[in-house]
Amino acid sequence: MFSFKRCFSVFLFVFQSLAASAAELPPLSRLVLDEEIEYAIQPDDILLSIGARFGIDYKLVAQQNHIRNPDRIYAGQTLHIRNTHIVPEGMDNGILINIPQRMLFYFEPGYLMGAYPVGLGKPTWPTPTGTFKVYMKEENKAWKVPQSIQEEMRREAKVVQEEVPPGPDNPLGKHWLGLTLWGYGIHGTIAPSSVYDFRSHGCIRLNPDDIAVLYAMVKKNTLGQLVYQPVLLGVDEVGRIMLEVHPDIYEKGIDYAQTVIDLAEKYGLSPDIDWPLVDKVLATQEGQAREVGRTRIN
Repeated sequence: MFSFKRCFSVFLFVFQSLAASAAELPPLSRLVLDEEIEYAIQPDDILLSIGARFGIDYKLVAQQNHIRNPDRIYAGQTLHIRNTHIVPEGMDNGILINIPQRMLFYFEPGYLMGAYPVGLGKPTWPTPTGTFKVYMKEENKAWKVPQSIQEEMRREAKVVQEEVPPGPDNPLGKHWLGLTLWGYGIHGTIAPSSVYDFRSHGCIRLNPDDIAVLYAMVKKNTLGQLVYQPVLLGVDEVGRIMLEVHPDIYEKGIDYAQTVIDLAEKYGLSPDIDWPLVDKVLATQEGQAREVGRTRIN
């Protein structure tokens, strides 16, 4: 457990962070998504696929619904899901993807138009950070298998494919947004349970329904940014101080405790934070925004 017994006196509010250095801390944001979802289990559902659909760990879905054995669910059963995410600060127009959070946020000037869970690169094949533009939109795109992935197929004794035509076996699904980050794209998937996980070769996967909606909204030359922020701290519209923590999946050496301390110091939140609650959120890293205090400034 972490221990916090420090007093700080600074001013202003807060949002989120990744850096331990105060100079690198991001600006304030107040946007927190808080969803209450009722979902009727379908015949082919498993909790893993349900969690992937909504952007929440399946173990937490089980916990919220008092399900002792995640393998024992049945069609027609109604799940009550509470799903809360902090929206990272940084863009007000375009696509923002936070890699550890496994979430994509799409903005049109000043408005959040959509928030979608995504699948990203596995630790041995990480999704890069950086800025990009959408340079291509294509439906039913054939997948030209990169040489690097062909080599992986050989190592794993799989059938080596050079190209996969459109259809039910194409891992790109029906919609493709090509990015100026060469070799990477945002696309659908034929394996929906792989969304909200790290299984790809670096591309960004969305549920088929979600990519269809995003594809319809996004235009060519839309700007985007991929960020790596496993620690998100924010203040919502009613003054709740919210903390959301995700595992450091690419092992970048994030100092979680120091990040929260630096944010609290910079924005004057330390006196309003319940530090034992912070300990719990940091320890569980469950990927949901949790209230850890209330601001006294409106």
